[in-house]
Amino acid sequence: MFDGFEEFDIATSGATIHGRRGGSGPPVLLLHGIPETHLMWHRVAPRLAETYTVVATDLRGWGDSGTPPSTADHEPYSMRAIARDQVEVMRSLGYERFRLVGHDRGARCAYRLALDEPDAVTRLAVLDVVPIGDVYNRADRTFSLSYWVWSFLAAPFPVPERFVDAAPAVLVDFMLDTWPEVKDAFPPEVRAAYVRQFSDPATVHAICEEFRAAATLDYQQDEADRGTRKIGCPVLFLWSQRGQVAKLYDDPLAIWREWADDVRGEPVGVGHFIPEEAPDETTRQLLAFLS
Repeated sequence: MFDGFEEFDIATSGATIHGRRGGSGPPVLLLHGIPETHLMWHRVAPRLAETYTVVATDLRGWGDSGTPPSTADHEPYSMRAIARDQVEVMRSLGYERFRLVGHDRGARCAYRLALDEPDAVTRLAVLDVVPIGDVYNRADRTFSLSYWVWSFLAAPFPVPERFVDAAPAVLVDFMLDTWPEVKDAFPPEVRAAYVRQFSDPATVHAICEEFRAAATLDYQQDEADRGTRKIGCPVLFLWSQRGQVAKLYDDPLAIWREWADDVRGEPVGVGHFIPEEAPDETTRQLLAFLS
């Protein structure tokens, strides 16, 4: 799937991060969402690598990256900590400045990284999310029913861990079967890799800790930055025309315009997993924006 890419494992100050690098040209970092790993970019990364040096990683706690111990306040799994890993990975590879693309959880890491390390990110693309502060501030009955995974995984330890550990494929298959419009978007070996990571209790706990951090530290940090800091680089926002972002927010692009002065974007006519459901359109949009 990643012909010509080299695999790596890089130790950061907080974890060991697994990923792949391929291509040549200006660096681009790709970050994945739930329930995925860096494999979600397998139809996009090789084509970007014709123009760019592409780095795709597993976030801390996901895939083959490390699962360091957490703390009572969930700080090791805050997006600030997870973003710090990614900055250190890119610097270890020799890239002080880079383009950044994130989907879902990876998009949350990406915009936090752009806020905390403005000199590092030259262009930012976020796929199918709005900032976490806006998510919780606008949450209502529709959100609570459609995004129940958020509340479930953020529930106190050990409840969600025990349920997921008992039947990991149930949760993963639910997401992969109900969130996309393109039902054959996941090759069997990719789907198996997503299920496999949820079969590791340490990974499941790390993922739950990330959702607990989202409801506490990530929210608090967004609110602290609201109106005081903006993303300084150009931003591309793509969202699913058939997914929950379009259903929950009348004008999601306007939400991002509160966080950056240079924002463009449009809906894509698929479900939540935009890079896997619409790899041609995703690649086209990214090549046009990142140049």
